[in-house]
Amino acid sequence: MEVVTIPILRRMAVCGGTHGNEMSGVYLVPELERQRKEKGDSIWPIPLTTVLSNPRAIKACTRYVDKDLNRCFTSDILSSPITESTPYEVRRAQELNTLLGPKATDDAIDIVCDLHNTTANMGLTIISYSHSNWICLHIFRYLQTLITTVPVRLVLLDIPISEAYSLESVGKYGISLEVGPQPQGVIRADIFNVMKEGVNGVLEWVRKFNSGQVIEGGSIEAFTVEKSIDFPRDPETKTVMVTIHPQLQDQDFCLLKPGDPMFLKFSGEVVKYEDDEQFHPLFINEAAYYEKGIAFHLAKKRTLTIPSIQAKKD
Repeated sequence: MEVVTIPILRRMAVCGGTHGNEMSGVYLVPELERQRKEKGDSIWPIPLTTVLSNPRAIKACTRYVDKDLNRCFTSDILSSPITESTPYEVRRAQELNTLLGPKATDDAIDIVCDLHNTTANMGLTIISYSHSNWICLHIFRYLQTLITTVPVRLVLLDIPISEAYSLESVGKYGISLEVGPQPQGVIRADIFNVMKEGVNGVLEWVRKFNSGQVIEGGSIEAFTVEKSIDFPRDPETKTVMVTIHPQLQDQDFCLLKPGDPMFLKFSGEVVKYEDDEQFHPLFINEAAYYEKGIAFHLAKKRTLTIPSIQAKKD
């Protein structure tokens, strides 16, 4: 198999608190800073920047203050003029782009690893924007072999980098670690430890890659989001009129087939899935998605082949 050479990785950032009530990242970033003070920078394979992304939201323990920060990193928003009425998160996104980017330039940091929690039963989910981001896809493959306490899965968002809206898209090789289930504003030891193991695994993989050894390619499974389903809502008040059916709740990544229970009305009536096409539901009943009009995403499972890669040293 042909070996693809990729420039050696020189800088990495770990960001937490992009959503201020997703507590694993809020606590893991200071823990990484504590380790640096105690043991020095040499404990990391490359220089590591640690960032608490949304300090105002973290202080308030809310997802955001004015606007969802993790939707503020499109090229248009990052280049928009700042005025007195500019939302705080847009200002902060531009600050982070200056610190970690600029996005889509040679000066951007190599890896931005952004840390998130979900209230959905997603295990450890790697999210990336590109089917050819070989660094991210190989990291996913490595974490799948490393972490055994929860399922490790990959979600690919096929969006042009200029329209990519989340923080990790600022880096050359952006990667988001999504770990759940964990309630908003709460820290759970098991979920925190999975995230910590994930970040340590990324750093271990970087050390392995930068050593110059060939990292073998092969097949991986990925989920691509195709569409989203909202709750049935009152047409006037937009109030949610159902709950997720108990048979679907917590079944993220399982196959949803025609006729399967989907929602349960408060009267007890079951709303079934009626589409002819089968999908895998993701982020089922994610608390933060109620305001976005999403009960869950629907995805297709695909098999991808990734090449062997090797660091190209100077």
